[in-house]
Amino acid sequence: MPVQRIVAVDDEDSILKIVRYALEQEGFEVHTATDAAGGAFQFEQVRPDLLILDVTLPGRSGLDLARDIRQTSNVPIIILSARGDEVDRILGLEFGADDYVTKPFSPRELVSRVKAILRRVGQGAVERSRIEIGDLVMDRESRQVSMRGAPVHLTTSEYGFLQLLAQHPGKAFSRADIIRALWDESPAGSERAIDVHAHNMREKLESDPKNPEYLLTVRGFGYRLREE
Repeated sequence: MPVQRIVAVDDEDSILKIVRYALEQEGFEVHTATDAAGGAFQFEQVRPDLLILDVTLPGRSGLDLARDIRQTSNVPIIILSARGDEVDRILGLEFGADDYVTKPFSPRELVSRVKAILRRVGQGAVERSRIEIGDLVMDRESRQVSMRGAPVHLTTSEYGFLQLLAQHPGKAFSRADIIRALWDESPAGSERAIDVHAHNMREKLESDPKNPEYLLTVRGFGYRLREE
C-alpha cells in the first residue's frame, strides 16, 4: 500500500512538530506550511490524501484556504480551532471541512481522526454496489454521486453521511448514530455539526433545499433518506 501523504498548515512551529511526529510515527508522509500561501503550494505539489488546516493563519485564514481547495478537490480536510470557538468550527464545516479538532489537542486524538477519515475513503473504494433512489445515484466503487444525471460533489464526511442513510432508505438515524458512523464517537462530532452537514448536503442535492424531498428531518431525533 502506498504511503499516504498529509499536508499540515499552522503558524505555530511547535504545533507542526507535534503533528509531524505523531503522524510520521504511524507511517504517514507529512508536509508542512506556516501560512495559507504555503499550504496552497504544498497542496498543488504534494496532492495529499488529507489536509490539516489551522483556522488562524497570517494573511489569509485556513477557512479561506479550505474554501478555495473545495472548488477543485474533495480531499478530506480537518480544521484546527481554539477550544470553545464554536463559530470557527461551524464555519469550517460550512466551508467544506470534514471534521475539526480543538486546541489544545491530544496527538493520539488527531491521529485517530485522520485514520477514521482515511478509513472511510478506503472502504468506499472497495465497495462495488450501486444505490439508486429516485433521481439520486450513488456508485460506491467510484464514490460518485449524481442527482438527476448531474454530478454532485460531496466532502468525505458528507459522502459518509449519505451512504449511511442510503444503505437503509426510510430508516431514521439519530444524530448520535451519525456521529458514531462518521467520527467513531468523537466528542468533537457535535449534533450541531451533523445539522451543518445536512444543510450543506441539501444545498447540493435538493431542488428546493428548504423543502427537501430526499434528505428528510425526523423532528427531535435525526435524519432519514426517502424511500423509493
